[in-house]
Amino acid sequence: MGAQQARRLRLMLLGPVQLWREGGRLSLGPVRRQAVLVALALRPGVLVSHQLLLDSVWGDDPPRTGRSVLPSYVYALRQELDVPGSGPEKSLIRGERGGYRLVSDGFTFDVTDLAELTDAARRARAAGDPAAAAELLADAMALFDGEPLAGLPGPFAEQERERLLNRRREAHVQRLECLVDLGRYGEVVDDLTELCASSPYDEPLAALRMRALSGSGRRGEALTVFADLSRLLRTELGVSPGDALSEVHGAILRGDPVILPGTSAPAPAPAPASTRPPAPARRVVNELPGDAGRLIGRETELARLRGAAIPGAVTVRTVDGPAGVGKSALVVRAARELSGEYPDGCLFVDLRAHSAQQRQTPVRTLQRLIRSLSTETGELPSDLDDLVSVWRTATSGLRLLLVVDDALDADQVRPLLPAGAGSRVLVAGRRRLAGLDADLRITLEPLTADDSVSLLADIIGSQRSDQEPDAVRRLARLCDGLPLALRLAGSRLQSRAAWTVAHLVGRMAGEGRLGELNAGDRSVETAFQMSYEYLPVAQRRAFRVLGVTPTVEFDALTPAAMLGLPHAETEVLLEELVDTSLVQQPQPGRYRLHDLVRAHARRLAHATPGETAGAREAALRLHLGAARMASDWGAQGFPTGPRPLDGTFTTWQEAQSWLDAAGGELADVVAHAVSAGDADHACWLAEGLTDYFVRQGRYHEAETAVETALAHVDETTDRRMPLALWNCLGYTAIHQRRYARARTCLEQTWKLLADHPDVHEESRAHTAMGAMQLSLGDAGSAIRHTNEGIALARSAGSDWVAATALIIQGLSYYFDRQNEQALACFADAFAHAEAIGRPRTMGRALSCAADAHLRLGRFKQAKRHLRAAVVLVDQVSDFFLCARSLTRLGTAEQADGDPEAAIVLHHQALRQHRSLSRLTEPSYDWLEMDIRARLGHAYLATGRWRQAEREFQTVRDIHTRSKADR
Repeated sequence: MGAQQARRLRLMLLGPVQLWREGGRLSLGPVRRQAVLVALALRPGVLVSHQLLLDSVWGDDPPRTGRSVLPSYVYALRQELDVPGSGPEKSLIRGERGGYRLVSDGFTFDVTDLAELTDAARRARAAGDPAAAAELLADAMALFDGEPLAGLPGPFAEQERERLLNRRREAHVQRLECLVDLGRYGEVVDDLTELCASSPYDEPLAALRMRALSGSGRRGEALTVFADLSRLLRTELGVSPGDALSEVHGAILRGDPVILPGTSAPAPAPAPASTRPPAPARRVVNELPGDAGRLIGRETELARLRGAAIPGAVTVRTVDGPAGVGKSALVVRAARELSGEYPDGCLFVDLRAHSAQQRQTPVRTLQRLIRSLSTETGELPSDLDDLVSVWRTATSGLRLLLVVDDALDADQVRPLLPAGAGSRVLVAGRRRLAGLDADLRITLEPLTADDSVSLLADIIGSQRSDQEPDAVRRLARLCDGLPLALRLAGSRLQSRAAWTVAHLVGRMAGEGRLGELNAGDRSVETAFQMSYEYLPVAQRRAFRVLGVTPTVEFDALTPAAMLGLPHAETEVLLEELVDTSLVQQPQPGRYRLHDLVRAHARRLAHATPGETAGAREAALRLHLGAARMASDWGAQGFPTGPRPLDGTFTTWQEAQSWLDAAGGELADVVAHAVSAGDADHACWLAEGLTDYFVRQGRYHEAETAVETALAHVDETTDRRMPLALWNCLGYTAIHQRRYARARTCLEQTWKLLADHPDVHEESRAHTAMGAMQLSLGDAGSAIRHTNEGIALARSAGSDWVAATALIIQGLSYYFDRQNEQALACFADAFAHAEAIGRPRTMGRALSCAADAHLRLGRFKQAKRHLRAAVVLVDQVSDFFLCARSLTRLGTAEQADGDPEAAIVLHHQALRQHRSLSRLTEPSYDWLEMDIRARLGHAYLATGRWRQAEREFQTVRDIHTRSKADR
């Protein structure tokens, strides 16, 4: 084993979750953290969205902190999983596009071993070697160390625990079947007795127990099993035992030994020649198409398709997914590997739902299938009902494997289902066949990045791939993980030896991507176009419009605005497009298009520029309205630009929740406006999103959005925008404590104000300068600037700027120990914030005022202010202000004679502090030191010297660490 392989992690899930590296067990911490890892590990290589992770681990009881809890869990897991010094980009848990992805190459899994062992056992049984199969199944069962995922919380763990327990039971039953086939009856009777007791209606299990008892010489007990089960079935379910169980019963009554060593009942004695009807001539056929190329990255789906059939019934399994994702290749591979289990024939039909050829009707398909099974050439009915009757009669005693490719809907497939118990049908189609009764449905997703690279390397050869590894990875990304696209790209390189991979990557840049993905009569764009052409008119229009959505992922609100339709009607259209596999649904209520499908939709949209322009503007206005409504600046904070769309969002909370759902794509909306040549919306959006980003500590996104718009600010018709955007950059820099950067930005604002005076932007610039001077310790300069800012803001009618300037001025007076002047400023600030109903600014004014009351010994007033502040800032999940207010409330309680209450409040403050990120909150260390110092004094007041000493030592440690990090 190489050194790299030796360092791989071993994740064990078939018992208590354990992680091992090089013989040593690693610590995974609390069970919730383990549940996060498992939710990623059992979806290896798949991007799992933040919301899906929360739903998987917390279910209907999400954490109060929402998605912000996940980075702390992932950070702790990375500390254990990753090689020291690895950055997030090389981590085994990659963060991208609103979620996390586990890089499975770094792991081995006991669940993978389980699948491999059970598959090997199945192959051994099919090859007639039950002894080898029994040994393999014993090894599979030995992997279990008690209950799988023991103690792990959450609906996903519960679901997977149930699935893995079923896998263990299946392996157990299959091993018992092998032992019975080998005549080792005495070894299995006790296990079968226990299993039958837990599954009293399971007829195949009862039949196996009867065979074991009879083979052990306990024929009377075997017959009693049948009698007891017959009575139970009639009494409880009103049915009689099935044919298979009855055949075993009859064989035991006759003393027929044939039933004991094998799984099949003996054939009935042949009828006399004079009474037996002549059997129709039938031939055994195998119509499965050839299986070209390696099937890469589909091991899990393949194993599920090949999984055990439903006893005594027709097993139906469907595979759906977008054009080119490899559905046909998967079902054909599964069918070829299963073909040995179906002695009566393997049939294949292509219904041509998305083909240039004539679509196959059920009548024509049934006629061909019937003739495939029979050597007779007589005329067949042309009526569908008559044909279905003939087909079911012909297949009632057969065990067939039928592959149905490119199905359009359930009505095409339903008449084709064979009647013979034990038959299996595999169906592939772009649409989700919800109307078809199936025991398993698989939605095929594009390949992972690593599997895409492997497929390309398999096509063009490892030597060529190894020469340009980076270009191969870029090419794989451009092909969006679609096997058809990857194979066509590989084919072009195969037939053009002079081309480098990088050359093809260059040709595929921009809008030329789809044009390069063709070879002969095969084309990715043609495959997509076929799907599009079969859509009704309303769905076609919706699909075109989705090509110009400003974000990759969206909910129904964006296309509703773009289409000018009600939300409910739009949602129906989107769900219909999901069923066609043109649109994905990564989680309930959220939609997206694969990159190549999106490129095709954009091409269609560009062909209808009149429709596209109006739809794009509607989407940009929707995002602008949400950004402005969610901003603490209020409506008065945006004196220019369009008014919000009526009725879309009724409260700032609704707007903020909608923006939260967009994740990390909001800055891309600004770039989308720029690419569409709409500089006005780009600038308005960048300004509108600034406060939203800054409040969440998403400074990089704020800067990206503003700088993207600023590069095109000369193209805007709104003369306020250059001033506004430089103010936004200064505002962002101040919150990051990058004061040199803030000064540079604000100086640019002053220069522009000289030529284009604007009262609103000048008030913001003075307020920002006051904040910066206060942070630098110059209270006098801060007061001068905020005086100007307050006067200008009031004349402009901007309550938020006035409130912010008054809070800064109040803090300046407070630090200058002018407490009454400070309290007057804070009271005035609260009045302005109350006028626009922004809880955060109101809470900040109250929390700051409480500091002055504490200094003046007015503890009752301080407590009243702080309790109100906690309620207000909790509404907006401002963990920093909440922690700040709680710890000061603790100090007020201690000063008012209740140190025990103070200790409780300081601990509550620490819990709020843990919801913050050290990476995005510049005052993270300062706040923790402040809380722990206050907690230490509360412990001293109650005589708990050791606890107090521990808190003060923690403060010193944080201070030392903070100095080292600067």
